[in-house]
Amino acid sequence: MDTVAPALVELHDVRKSFEQKEVLCGVTLSLRKGTTLAVMGGSGAGKTVLLRISAGLVRPDAGQVSLFGTRIERMREEAMLAVRKRTGFVFQGAALFDSLSVFENVAYPLREHTRMPLGEITGRVHRFLSLVGMPGTDDLLPAELSGGMRRRVGIARALVMEPEVVFFDEPTAGLDPTNARLVAELIAQLRAGVCDTAIVVTHDVGFADLVADQMAILYQGRFADLGTPAEIHASSNPDVRRFLAGELRED
Repeated sequence: MDTVAPALVELHDVRKSFEQKEVLCGVTLSLRKGTTLAVMGGSGAGKTVLLRISAGLVRPDAGQVSLFGTRIERMREEAMLAVRKRTGFVFQGAALFDSLSVFENVAYPLREHTRMPLGEITGRVHRFLSLVGMPGTDDLLPAELSGGMRRRVGIARALVMEPEVVFFDEPTAGLDPTNARLVAELIAQLRAGVCDTAIVVTHDVGFADLVADQMAILYQGRFADLGTPAEIHASSNPDVRRFLAGELRED
């Protein structure tokens, strides 16, 4: 008998406002193990807010948020640490520590959250740097890296704790087309066992087509549509059609 994969991330009727502007107006989603969901929408649509709420980095004003079957929307920060260790977050622009080397940036979560001996830390860091195509860069500082290389190091840092779900915030934003394609191909390759469950926030439809097996279009604080890439591309929803044509703008 087939079993349905468990939901690792669940949101129900989530709402969030900033300075009396409602950014999320009742968003519901369920991300099951083995699924990569691309959340798309125009600038200011609330994609990053949704991602940070899903990861437990921002509290919603209302609604329910669960990670790994545990309600987190009102969980105390100390209790959140154990849940957060099971996730990885790739920040927009990589958000590396400027004063730390590549090695120390990737090793940081291991030093902070585990008692792993140095030999194991070194082996783990080198494994993930090689995985993202960055071997031999231990001693380089972020200022010595290209934008695409910084994104790769950021992905290695997010994966080094071997998380069960990874959150990507605009991983190709600001990159030239070649580097954006390389990062997109890397994320697609990582789905084969290393990072098989993820939410990816992006405005790039081509990137979403490459990495996602579910897509959602966020518009005016709600999902205009959610489904497989084929279903989204075939959607009759006028807002979805306008987004795919590059014509959708947030007010």
